[in-house]
Amino acid sequence: MNIEESTLQWQVIGQSVRGAVHQRTGMPNQDAICWRPESGIGSPLVLAIADGHGSPRYSRSHIGARLAVEIAAQLIHNFLTSQSDYNNLSLIKRAVEEWLPRALVHSWIEAVSEHLTKNALPGVERSVRAGNRNDESASESENFTIAYGATIIAVAVAPAFVIYLQLGDGEILTVDDRSQVSRPLAKDERLFANETTSLCAPEAWRDFRVGFQPITNERPALILLATDGYPNSFRDESGFLKVGSDILTAIRAEGVDKVKDNLETWLTDSTNAGSGDDVTLGIICSLESAGGKSKNRTTGITRSGRKNAEPSSSSDLAGADSQ
Repeated sequence: MNIEESTLQWQVIGQSVRGAVHQRTGMPNQDAICWRPESGIGSPLVLAIADGHGSPRYSRSHIGARLAVEIAAQLIHNFLTSQSDYNNLSLIKRAVEEWLPRALVHSWIEAVSEHLTKNALPGVERSVRAGNRNDESASESENFTIAYGATIIAVAVAPAFVIYLQLGDGEILTVDDRSQVSRPLAKDERLFANETTSLCAPEAWRDFRVGFQPITNERPALILLATDGYPNSFRDESGFLKVGSDILTAIRAEGVDKVKDNLETWLTDSTNAGSGDDVTLGIICSLESAGGKSKNRTTGITRSGRKNAEPSSSSDLAGADSQ
């Protein structure tokens, strides 16, 4: 199967908002989001989100997060478009599991080193870094990556498979055509309280969780990626998980563009009423699944025969009941 056969299978939308706490304290948004192709429509398609750690030890984590998503999205997209045979799943799966995490971390370290060359760390930041080295054998450039520390989540959809990559906290949810929500990756039991794995850790590639899902008879209708500020804005896990089915319902009733237009409001409400942290949400949508009940432009009736209605309130998607 070649790429041209599936250029309109998937669409991505997403938004990142500065946390309420960061707005009050004057800190930047330390989350980042990026996708390839830039149009957000096609196959293969890659979506990446990252969350900078934010404390004084990680004084440039907002830059580290931005570099992480740009590198992950472009690297994975290049990898997928270079594949000559999408049906050779075993070979691609092996490369995804063994090569891709190493390549991503290596490219991120190179980008951080280049940024440092052009923007030297001030003395106060150097002193913070020097007092927190956790790998005496690492090179100077690798040691300084701690200032840029960030998590990374990336998902790629191709004609025959889906790739899931995660380092650190945050969430990936998949939603099938029946609105059943699940997690494609097992939880990392090392992540609790404010502890997380990170791109700046020694041998960070070893900490990646990787999933490879062949697309057989059924593909995900939606894939949601969120930094931890979003699920932390809900009272409990069930409230967050319901977001997956709510968004699929909203897309089927009102269309992808309507959901896209509302994302910033939902996420702003989320940080204001919930965690106070930066909040980022990225959504990959199967156009076939979303278009099955698309809005009739003339009558305002869905193809299923029911009038369109908001499937859930803004507060449901914002997690406003968390306080």
